[in-house]
Amino acid sequence: MLKEFKDFAFKGNMVDLAVGVIIGGAFGKVITSIVNDVIMPPIGLLLGRVNFNELFISLNGKHYNNLAEAATEKAPVLKYGAFISTFLDFLIVALVIFIVVKQLSKFRKKEEPKEKAPATKACPHCLSDIPAQATRCKYCTSELASGPSVSGSIQ
Repeated sequence: MLKEFKDFAFKGNMVDLAVGVIIGGAFGKVITSIVNDVIMPPIGLLLGRVNFNELFISLNGKHYNNLAEAATEKAPVLKYGAFISTFLDFLIVALVIFIVVKQLSKFRKKEEPKEKAPATKACPHCLSDIPAQATRCKYCTSELASGPSVSGSIQ
């Protein structure tokens, strides 16, 4: 059982998945920092010096000057500013993943279509097209050799 687990855990796909999860977590932190530290401050400045992480609605009807004051009072709040930031995180990550997957699909080798065996063959006696698996021609009733011949070839 230990050998089976070792084979499972160290297969290429499992290791690739683990590396992907670790890189994805780090990538998420970078995107969060970009949104919170680079994108949202200029947007907040344009909208009148608003800190999006401080935008909230008190659900108990009382007015609080800031989110910290509402938190000390243990007031129920709807943090819509934090939601906007998180939603922007999601959109940026989704866009980047879309672009990466699209580019990777261009680089993958396209499988060449496997050549199908011909569905028909030519009867060597009357040259009619008959099913490839046929052992007797349905037109001239000649017995055929067991190997299929290429459609349209004359022998």
